[in-house]
Amino acid sequence: MAKKETEIILTQPVISLNANEGDQVKVSPGYARNFLLPQGKAIPASAGNQRYIEALKANRVEREVAELDHMKDLYESLKSLRLHIKVKTGEEGKMFGSVTSGTICDELKNQFDVELEKKRVHLPKAIKKVGEFDVKLNLHAEIEAELKVFVESENAAQAGAEEVLDTPVAG
Repeated sequence: MAKKETEIILTQPVISLNANEGDQVKVSPGYARNFLLPQGKAIPASAGNQRYIEALKANRVEREVAELDHMKDLYESLKSLRLHIKVKTGEEGKMFGSVTSGTICDELKNQFDVELEKKRVHLPKAIKKVGEFDVKLNLHAEIEAELKVFVESENAAQAGAEEVLDTPVAG
């Protein structure tokens, strides 16, 4: 028995189908009826909807060009940035917790007012040590940047202050 498929037009990108908005794809009827159509991720394929999709594709092209220009500007500004992240550490310099892609995005926003989605930060494993790290940023399919991240201990400044307070005052 042949497998039945329904033809639909996507209105949003669907990762599981590896397709973007405006693409016409064939899916099982249940997937279309129970998930894609109710969630507004797709519309049935028809002549009227084809015209609607052509307008969506034109919007997508404009948006991608604008996004590429924005990411090129961001790439130029990120080249010279050095991100300093202060973390809590124990007495022997062992870090509490870790620095993740979300932490890096938050600190970029706080320190430099640069908004970046955490999925664009390529961090294979969370940073669990104090030190200097090069983090890859996938800004666009064509643009990849590298950011210098310095993970520093908050306690280093406190330790220096405590030493000054502990020294006896002659007098």
